[in-house]
Amino acid sequence: MFSRLRLLPVIALLGLLVACGGKEAAKDTATKTIEDYFPVKVGGRTVRMQIAAMAAEMQRGLMHRKSLGADDGMLFVFTQPQQLGFWMRNTTIPLDIGYFDSAGVLREIYPLHPLDERSVTSRARDLQFALEMNQGWFKSAGVKPGDRLDLKAVADALRARGLKPEAAGLR
Repeated sequence: MFSRLRLLPVIALLGLLVACGGKEAAKDTATKTIEDYFPVKVGGRTVRMQIAAMAAEMQRGLMHRKSLGADDGMLFVFTQPQQLGFWMRNTTIPLDIGYFDSAGVLREIYPLHPLDERSVTSRARDLQFALEMNQGWFKSAGVKPGDRLDLKAVADALRARGLKPEAAGLR
């Protein structure tokens, strides 16, 4: 009887460890959110991107952030090609924005200045993705117009978020 009682805490501890492991595994397979980062290549560089695909996420963007990691950014995914324009309301981090067409080709890059509420509008009217990075990132990373965004990785990130990449014309 005494030896069985001594085993009870060990059995309980093992049960607790297995249960925690189950919760961690479930957490890993849970639907991702705007807070999660996804590795996506742009040109020859891999960026950790947060994916903004819903209206509220796009409106908030990088507002109220104090900093952004060196190779971190936010990708805005639109459902159809259009002329794009962004501003910096409540955004204190100096940024650059890259505008991409529906094929994932980088077409235009512009600087965005902290708290500037003037819209930085694209010249092209057939753009579908916008990537905000720390100011100077595109130049220092050697990423330039003509380089491509890995749309397969973007589609995978949208799926991980529980969203349909087909809504943005992706497979």
